[in-house]
Amino acid sequence: MKIAISGKGGVGKTTIAAALSKLFAKDDYQVFAVDADPDANLATTLGIPAEDAVDLKPLVELEDVIKDKNADGGSLVNLNPNVEDVLDDYAYNLKNIKFVRMGDAKQGGSECYCKENSFLRSLVESLLVDKDEVVILDMGAGIEHLSRGTAQDVDCLIVVIEPSQTSIETANIVKEMAVDLEIPKVKIVANKVYDDQAKELIANNFSDEDILGYIPFNQEILASFMDLQEVGQLYDALDMEDIYNNLLDKVGGEIE
Repeated sequence: MKIAISGKGGVGKTTIAAALSKLFAKDDYQVFAVDADPDANLATTLGIPAEDAVDLKPLVELEDVIKDKNADGGSLVNLNPNVEDVLDDYAYNLKNIKFVRMGDAKQGGSECYCKENSFLRSLVESLLVDKDEVVILDMGAGIEHLSRGTAQDVDCLIVVIEPSQTSIETANIVKEMAVDLEIPKVKIVANKVYDDQAKELIANNFSDEDILGYIPFNQEILASFMDLQEVGQLYDALDMEDIYNNLLDKVGGEIE
């Protein structure tokens, strides 16, 4: 199963990505947890020690590796470098989880940027097409890392929202982008749902089939992340088991 998770900063997207990664791993699935949001902290949220997380260089900044993968092209850019070994060689291993930090796509038209972006696209394609593991992509508010070709290999795009009109509007924009990219399923996880009125706001804007579940606002979770406590200790507070089971039921997909 290949899952992309999107959401604006502060909605709890990375927390949910980490929790789902841990739940799949707990059920003995092999998981690739991928930080594709340069502003996120999926590594520490998964429980990787801070001193290790700070040393995990984004794959897109591996200049020697990128140069090597483009060596056969000479002055030309290899549009499809073989990167499968990179994902295995540079992953940080937890129990049943391999973590990689992608880094951000570069802007501009120089040859160097073209090679980096080609390398990044190939990494995403390798994850979605070549890997048998469950893949969880923690993305930003948009879905820029996905192209029309790779998006079709995503089984589900999860959009994490909070109970506000702005968050709902953002989710609808992302859903439109997903439809254009032919992502087969888009689901909603509502986080920080503080009362019945907030839940009703979400329910009035999305169908029951679209919604994987609601996570109540919880001060304990907020306080724990101020101390960088591992999210794996907060399953009960997150109440993610139902969302995890709904994901399996509503999305399915082949899981190795």
